[in-house]
Amino acid sequence: MPDVDFANLLGVLVIALLAPLTLGFAPRLKIPAVVLEIVLGVLVGPSALGWLEPDLSVQIVAVLGLAMLLFLAGLEVDVRALGGGLLPLATAGFVLSLLIGWGAGLGLSAAGWVRDPLLLAVTVSATSLGLVVAVLKDAGRLDSPLGQTTIAASSLADFAAVLLLSLLFSADGMGTGSQLLLFALFAGIVAVVGIAAATTARNMRLGGVLLRLQDTTAQIRVRAAMVLLIAFAVVAEKLGLESILGAFLAGAAVAVLDRDSSTHPQFRVKMDAIGYGFLIPVFFIASGMRLDVTGLVHSPEQLLRLPVYVAVLLLARGLPALLYLRRLGPTGSVAAGLLQATSLPFIVAATQIGTLTGRMNPETATGLVCAGLVSVLVFPALAVAMTTRESPRTRVTA
Repeated sequence: MPDVDFANLLGVLVIALLAPLTLGFAPRLKIPAVVLEIVLGVLVGPSALGWLEPDLSVQIVAVLGLAMLLFLAGLEVDVRALGGGLLPLATAGFVLSLLIGWGAGLGLSAAGWVRDPLLLAVTVSATSLGLVVAVLKDAGRLDSPLGQTTIAASSLADFAAVLLLSLLFSADGMGTGSQLLLFALFAGIVAVVGIAAATTARNMRLGGVLLRLQDTTAQIRVRAAMVLLIAFAVVAEKLGLESILGAFLAGAAVAVLDRDSSTHPQFRVKMDAIGYGFLIPVFFIASGMRLDVTGLVHSPEQLLRLPVYVAVLLLARGLPALLYLRRLGPTGSVAAGLLQATSLPFIVAATQIGTLTGRMNPETATGLVCAGLVSVLVFPALAVAMTTRESPRTRVTA
């Protein structure tokens, strides 16, 4: 057996177990588990108590956790939600987000805070789709105009942000033209695989076999999804793109192919169990362990930058919600803006790529992740409170 020390991974898994248990015993503590996981990762990591280190075993599981997180985000994408005139609105909103983020990046670059204004713009242009869906579902707004508009805009923003991050800031360092050609090749591969999978799925004999094996120890649908996830990630990486793009597109492909889940209602529950039960918490805790918070703690100047990053995130994703005024009204548009500005997983991924490529200094990365933590803690709660206070008679419908 390889000589690998699993002590650090054991410590990370203990934290992953204790974080939700703590929140379960303290229901008044209204914070997402992911926030507590990152905070605990910072606390036990090298920049604080130094109890645990992100060694090889932790890093491997964390990389798989990131891939699984992007896969499940892709699985949440509902292409059909972009119908009914929502696609132009969502596209315009995302372009406006990029412009606002780029303008803020230019200003912060002139002040010496950031190295790459465009990377900042892309970093703050996404939304935590999985978290927003959960919030809307718990609030009973998933099928409302607010829910459908926010989900459509967030789906497009997530896809576009992952795509831009992969094309423009890949660690491979190739030119944009070459990256576009490689993406076109990758998209062709994804399309061929999707058509082949859709054609094969119509085979009655194969369908019967899948049905027979899906809930046995074979767990055939889960195995097929994991093969697709890793295969797309590997192909993307071999083509010089970011593996997260492959993971996200694998989830989106499964979402498109898996339109009728009546014969396998437990499939997505099983994928959530693998992701959120094991891999994804390790990614967030390891991300916290890698954050260097000493700069924020010991430097008042760095700490004062945090509200600025929060404001940039809110403006970049919140301001475009003004485009929804005719559809949602003032209150609904503000709530949609707050939900759209809720972002953390993509910020963590983008800042890690930024620091690895030298386009972002560690202090900026830490500040942006902390801004993401604030957005997850504050923005959804404000949005739900606003829509709860709004009476049914004044609520605007599509």
